[in-house]
Amino acid sequence: MTEPPSPLTMLLSRHTKRREVITLIGGVAAAWPLAARAQPPAMPIVGLVSPRSPEDSSRLGAAFRKALNEAGYIEGQNVMVEYHWLEGQFNRLPALMADLVRRRVAVIATPAFTAAAPAAKAATTTIPIVFGVAEDPVKLGLVASFARPGGNATGINFLTSEVVAKRLGLLHDLVPKAVRIAVLINPANAPTSETTLLDIPEAARSLGLQIQILNASTSPEIEAAFATLARDRTEALFVAPDGFFASRRVQFATLAAHHRVPVSYSCASSSKWAG
Repeated sequence: MTEPPSPLTMLLSRHTKRREVITLIGGVAAAWPLAARAQPPAMPIVGLVSPRSPEDSSRLGAAFRKALNEAGYIEGQNVMVEYHWLEGQFNRLPALMADLVRRRVAVIATPAFTAAAPAAKAATTTIPIVFGVAEDPVKLGLVASFARPGGNATGINFLTSEVVAKRLGLLHDLVPKAVRIAVLINPANAPTSETTLLDIPEAARSLGLQIQILNASTSPEIEAAFATLARDRTEALFVAPDGFFASRRVQFATLAAHHRVPVSYSCASSSKWAG
């Protein structure tokens, strides 16, 4: 019969095993920095945020990648681009910006998306923001001034809000007999819709026009707005500047032809750089 091990033998055995475990852990811990140094550096991430849908944004994505290439950045090689197509769901902006900031992306890009720029600015004061907005970026709080923007935001003002009155005048020139004009705004895009609501009434009064305000933030709501036009026998439609509306040009053209109503919508034709 085998004799049980002595207390001294058991103690030495436990000490040996503990020493082996400590040595193993120490060896692994010492290897961690070497493994970390061996890993390639992570590529910078650009978060691109658009109010459009993926189907409507092929040209925007292609133009964005072309501009990156011209600056020496090749997607998948030395930069990663995350495309966030909100499809008019502006209520997703705060959570999306908070997530981009939490993950410390290199740049937040909001081309032709006025509502996204202030949301990004509210979420971070350090991550660079490149914007494209429809009105004065100073008034939006994005930059201190055009001459000395300061801060972490830079971009372009497309000046679409500044020409709202002129666009209404052009619509009146094209359809001089039209008096009852509907104005379609996107209430989800508060900065631009508020500016339109301020500028349109005075311009309408000077032209002798009667204005009816309609709201739409989705494709079905755009269809509903045209149904309202037909029911009320409105004579023309003025579409406020808005990134989501710009992505629905085909829908506007189709509905305008179906209901036989003149429609004016904006496109970014002029711009001013801030930064």
